[in-house]
Amino acid sequence: MKIDQSLQADVIYTELVKRARQYRIVYPMTQEELADKAIVSVGTIRRFEKGEDIGALKLIRVLQALGRAEAIDLLLVDPEERPSYHLEGEKLRKRAVRKKTATEKNWKWGDDK
Repeated sequence: MKIDQSLQADVIYTELVKRARQYRIVYPMTQEELADKAIVSVGTIRRFEKGEDIGALKLIRVLQALGRAEAIDLLLVDPEERPSYHLEGEKLRKRAVRKKTATEKNWKWGDDK
């Protein structure tokens, strides 16, 4: 299954679980070995492979233990490594600002009456 923007979050998570389990089996590694390597409990691995939420930090540990840490970098590319960052005058933004609508731009005191 190709993961893309059109899929719901639970479908993406289910696919991620399926792929991680396959990596573990092909490695080959038992649930107990993965738990030891990831420094999580065997119960955490079992819950994860059933599709239950284990939290982001534990998920990262599991992916690291499976040798997939470099894939984590693909989730959100470092903005400073994007080509557009290196354009002259381009700076890293500190916060998001909502653009005002045309009505908001032209609003004056007393317009709401």
